[in-house]
Amino acid sequence: MATDVNLEPVNPRDRSDWDALLLKSGDQSFFHTSGWAEVLEKTYGFKPVYFVSSVEGRLIFLMPMMEVRSRLTGKRGVSLPFTDFCPPHVEGGAFPEDAIDRVIDYGLRAGWDYIEWRDSSYFDDSLPPYDTYFIHDLDLARPEAELFSLLKDANQRNIKKALREGVSISIDQSLASVKAFYRLNCLTRKRHGLPPQPYSFFRQVFDGIVAKGGGIVVSASHGGETIAASVFFHFGAEALYKYGASDLAHQSVRPNNLIMWEAIKWYRDRGFKNLNLGRTEIDNEGLLKYKRTWGAKESVLKYYRYDVKKKAFLHRPPAGRLATKILSRTPVPVLRLFGRLFYKHAG
Repeated sequence: MATDVNLEPVNPRDRSDWDALLLKSGDQSFFHTSGWAEVLEKTYGFKPVYFVSSVEGRLIFLMPMMEVRSRLTGKRGVSLPFTDFCPPHVEGGAFPEDAIDRVIDYGLRAGWDYIEWRDSSYFDDSLPPYDTYFIHDLDLARPEAELFSLLKDANQRNIKKALREGVSISIDQSLASVKAFYRLNCLTRKRHGLPPQPYSFFRQVFDGIVAKGGGIVVSASHGGETIAASVFFHFGAEALYKYGASDLAHQSVRPNNLIMWEAIKWYRDRGFKNLNLGRTEIDNEGLLKYKRTWGAKESVLKYYRYDVKKKAFLHRPPAGRLATKILSRTPVPVLRLFGRLFYKHAG
């Protein structure tokens, strides 16, 4: 393991060449980009503190972190808030052996209550994680026919059914498509017993990512109405499925299956090498079943949380479901208000 690296906290938004520096260094993670940092900072006021070591204009180590400050939930460092996974960038695979200790020292000086890392590669398997998820990666470097043949039979039938039913797909980068997605997102979050993210978040997603060519909105229409939509991000040769939403009343025409298939073809045709389908809770059987129909590689994703003052790693307590049941019965306008007030304290 590498030692004695010069680890410096930086804000990527202070570097106009940040994304070019990532690509030059071989880092193609969307969540490391300046656009994602801008969305989180502008929407929620989180402070970027990216721990960086560079040599001759090239990153040799990167651990993105953001400081979340809240009177309700405390002050902490998270790598990164509202981010499915956030691996370190390590040149040559040599993780600096003192990097974790130096970030903990920074957190102690900054008054952080805890630090959270959202990737399995920060620690070895001997350390119990704070939380565990699944992630799925689809290799796009294959012919279209082969990708379709990898789909489960039910998925192939659903795609064909959507086409027979006259579902049409549009792929664009317009504000109108983001607004249409947001309407559906509010319905979907209510169905799952969750408050929707504030519209200001998705407006920042549009301004800082989609409008600059870093993402697309894939929408499904039926009978002249937008019935489902998904938001995808991309950077380098990597693509990411981030948000999906739909109107349950139109589920029978299978728009979500066709949306994902058209996105797969779109990214494959443009030379992208991998599509990540995002994280999934290990007990979310419905979403897991859906993601396992695409022929993607499944792997385990672990989060780790360290209590700075107690000097100990934490374990997540079992989650209750009462709040989910209550929120699923709450009107959408109330949920939107709750989302505007809540998410800046979460992360």
